[in-house]
Amino acid sequence: MQVKIDTKEKFHAITPNEPVLSATMTDEMESVLLPFLQNDIKNVVLNLHQVEEIDAAATAKLLQIQQTFYENNASFVTCNIQKTVNAFLAENELDELLNITPTESEAWDIVQMEEIERELLDTEDIEFPETDNE
Repeated sequence: MQVKIDTKEKFHAITPNEPVLSATMTDEMESVLLPFLQNDIKNVVLNLHQVEEIDAAATAKLLQIQQTFYENNASFVTCNIQKTVNAFLAENELDELLNITPTESEAWDIVQMEEIERELLDTEDIEFPETDNE
C-alpha cells in the first residue's frame, strides 16, 4: 500500500495513495499504522481524500486499529472522507463508530483536545498530600 506520511507537531498525517481500501489491504494498513504507537508522537490522522471506495473488511480493520490507538493513550482520527466512502459508512452504520472529521485541521483540533483530556485524567490519578489548615 502506497502512503504519504507527513509528521506534524503532535500527530502523523497518513494519506493512502490508493483509490480503493479493500480486504486485501487490511494487513498492510495495520503494518503501516500500528508502528506509530512506538514513537514519541503516537497520534495518527488518516487522510482519506484519495480513497473513493472502501469495503467492510477494511472498515472493520480501521475500527480495530482506532481502538488499539485509544487503548494505548493515542488518538486516531480519520478525515477528508469522499462522499462515496461516507455513504458506504453511513449505509452500514459505521460512520458513528469511526472518529471522523471533515478536514485535517479539524482532526488536529480533536487530537489537541484528546491530548488535554489525557493530561487531565493523568493528573486526577495523582494523590496530593493533605494539608493541615488549623
